[in-house]
Amino acid sequence: MKLVVFVLNSEEKLEEVLEAFVEAGVPGATILDSEGMGRFLTYEVPLFAGFQQFMTGNKPYNKTIFSVVEDETVGPLKGLIEKICGKLSEPGTGIFFTVPVDDVSGLFQEVEEP
Repeated sequence: MKLVVFVLNSEEKLEEVLEAFVEAGVPGATILDSEGMGRFLTYEVPLFAGFQQFMTGNKPYNKTIFSVVEDETVGPLKGLIEKICGKLSEPGTGIFFTVPVDDVSGLFQEVEEP
């Protein structure tokens, strides 16, 4: 199993992205409001206020979505997300990564180890 983490840079695409999670067979996910370090430093730390010119076009706030999924769900989910947001290799689309999960309890559907 994998923990999928997706940082969505375009909040207006959240509903479509969540629909992609459902289409890929993900029964649930957690959504957090988040912001990038660059935004925080630029707007909250006066020393870095000069970086505002470099932030043009960047979204100040993000949505971070995470869920524990079966290994075979990762590829199709990433593909669906890229159809909605564009290639993740492009700046400003989002960040997608996975982390191996060794043990899970409390999911909607418990998964037993073979």
